[in-house]
Amino acid sequence: MITGRASGRGLVGRVGVRLDGAVDALAGRAAAALARVDVPWSVRWDELAAVVAELSAVVRAGSGAREARELVEVLVSAAQGGPRRAALAGLVDRVLDLHAVACGGGPPVDGRELAAWLLWLQTGFAEPPEVRLAAYAAALGEDGLAFYREQAVARFERLPVIGFGETGRYDRERWALLRVMEELAEHTGDVDLQVVVLSKDLSSGWHYLQVATVLRDAGRSAEAVTWVERGLAATGGRGAATRLVDLGVDECLRAGWVRRAVGLRRRAFEAHPRWEGYARLRAVASSAGEWPAVRDEVLTGLVGVADEVLWQVVEAESAGVPGGAPGWVERLRAELTRRQE
Repeated sequence: MITGRASGRGLVGRVGVRLDGAVDALAGRAAAALARVDVPWSVRWDELAAVVAELSAVVRAGSGAREARELVEVLVSAAQGGPRRAALAGLVDRVLDLHAVACGGGPPVDGRELAAWLLWLQTGFAEPPEVRLAAYAAALGEDGLAFYREQAVARFERLPVIGFGETGRYDRERWALLRVMEELAEHTGDVDLQVVVLSKDLSSGWHYLQVATVLRDAGRSAEAVTWVERGLAATGGRGAATRLVDLGVDECLRAGWVRRAVGLRRRAFEAHPRWEGYARLRAVASSAGEWPAVRDEVLTGLVGVADEVLWQVVEAESAGVPGGAPGWVERLRAELTRRQE
């Protein structure tokens, strides 16, 4: 087994190779170790672990923000596409944790400058690290976090929206900014940020449903129903349409917008006539006291278009009715029979 030990002059493994020469800075020692590809990885790893351990001691002493930042940059650069990227990614996470502690517990840092660096770190590499904003909250302060949000949103909003039925192109920038925005929305708990993130991809009805669900859960019924209506218009009643209508109707009824709920059920049934849709429309329209008028208009419009469904309506509405079927059912039956002759 190859081992190594840290000394004041550098790391010496059993192979007798000095890795860092006269470089004393932590980031410099790490860079030197990573550069020595002629040395076994276990020896280089020992040196990297020693560097991180020394950084931890510096941070515990109340400083180390600059050293941690420089070390993060060295490790992230080395992790790009290399064979050791998984191992280095773990070190990056550890050093980022130390950096956050040093920034929050040491001498005050410039919140805006820190915000700019964190954004660069997450968007400037093909394989960027994940930054946990909660760990940096104290160091960023209100001004730094506001600047971080302003810059992240401005860059994200420049990305094109993926429209319904389109295949989105998720390049490196889009993935990176999406991760930044998701973390920012989670950290702040800001519903508007969540909507900004989700509404960049509207390639299916399920994406509209996600936005409407977030708004519903936030108690913003009017906006949720608006997104339901947008989703139904985009999908033409396909895909997630049933779930969209259910959510929209529930929110309308919760808010007391009964006629709007009837309208949603009616459009859904007319777009795709099914017995289940008829039954749901009848339930909502009956609660609004509008069923007779809505029923006559809808069923008349479907004669010759959805006769099979209309026969189901006739049979269901006739079953178990004392004294015979209602007049409108008999009229509908007669019309359907005439069409079959």
